[in-house]
Amino acid sequence: MKNLNNYTVIGQIINTRGIKGELKVLPLTSRNERFNNLENVYIGDDLMHQKIRKVQVTERFVYLFFDGLNNINDVEKFKTCYIYVSDEDKIELEEGEYFISDIIGCEVYKTDGQLVGEVVDLIENPANDVYVVNGDKEYLIPQVSEFVKDIDVKSKKIIIEPIEGMLE
Repeated sequence: MKNLNNYTVIGQIINTRGIKGELKVLPLTSRNERFNNLENVYIGDDLMHQKIRKVQVTERFVYLFFDGLNNINDVEKFKTCYIYVSDEDKIELEEGEYFISDIIGCEVYKTDGQLVGEVVDLIENPANDVYVVNGDKEYLIPQVSEFVKDIDVKSKKIIIEPIEGMLE
């Protein structure tokens, strides 16, 4: 397994489609169209480099062909693998937007400085994302401005102002 520190996951290969080497990808990004501009991706924990030959983006899935992989036998091994891009190929985010990988691992503090725990997962919901925070126990913190007061991904620190009962 290679070091994944300089790579960002953007999707997971969930199946093949047809017999000509096409892969069905579940995007793990809010902007599926970002696949249209990609030339290179890295597959699995070993970061196997692949050059993209063709992309089809739909509302829920992305379908990919890689150069030189022209039949189902060439791509079967990629099922369930994650797709990464190098950090140089990350998309530019708007102010207040973050990559999930930047949020995971952040320490969460209350406004009074008390440590709540560490973000270990993020649940994406239509209304708002929810941070899964491990501390004394597991907490679910909605990512809304009423509770989340500051996010500093560089210092891996999130400040929250919980309402009564949120951390019980």
